[in-house]
Amino acid sequence: MARPPLTRDEVLAAAAALVKEHGPQALTMRGLAAELGTAVTSIYWHVGNRESLLDALVERTVADLGEIRPRGATPQERVVSVARTLRRQLRDRPHLVAMVHERGLTERMFLPAQQALVHEVHAAGLRGTRAAEAVRAVQFQVVGHVLVERNRERAPVQRPGEEDLWGAPDTAAEDDRALARALAAPVDPERLFTTSVRALVNSLLASGT
Repeated sequence: MARPPLTRDEVLAAAAALVKEHGPQALTMRGLAAELGTAVTSIYWHVGNRESLLDALVERTVADLGEIRPRGATPQERVVSVARTLRRQLRDRPHLVAMVHERGLTERMFLPAQQALVHEVHAAGLRGTRAAEAVRAVQFQVVGHVLVERNRERAPVQRPGEEDLWGAPDTAAEDDRALARALAAPVDPERLFTTSVRALVNSLLASGT
């Protein structure tokens, strides 16, 4: 049975999967053609040269990151949901997000999330400069947290680590052994993110209610 004709969307989806897993350096027209089981000329016909393909991938990534649907019964809950969605999107697409940044489209990439946040901070009663500061504070919190997470993941093994430092009996925990045990335990990045962004959002939006 003959293979159905290749589509541009299939080419872009396969290219995005390669970049997502291995980075932009792994994306070659020959390798992409092999992945799709087609001729290199077919790839060129659908997307042009490699630079055109990368540009199309950037546009696709920007469009994908625009799909943010706030959830929750209150503006605070919905802002937290936007922040959590944005963090997940950035975490899931590090190589693709880096490509967007390198092509000078970072601000455009964040615009849909900003627009969703604007709607919610308006619903909470903030306007003008205070609303703008709230939107940017949440955005910076998300980006900063993701950068810290990625730096921790790529860092060499720490010796001594937190479990050694806070597990020592002479640690200055101010008689709070529960605190010392918690700091010696592995970090739960998602829980820590939710806790920090919720505290930030509650503080930012409280003045508008």
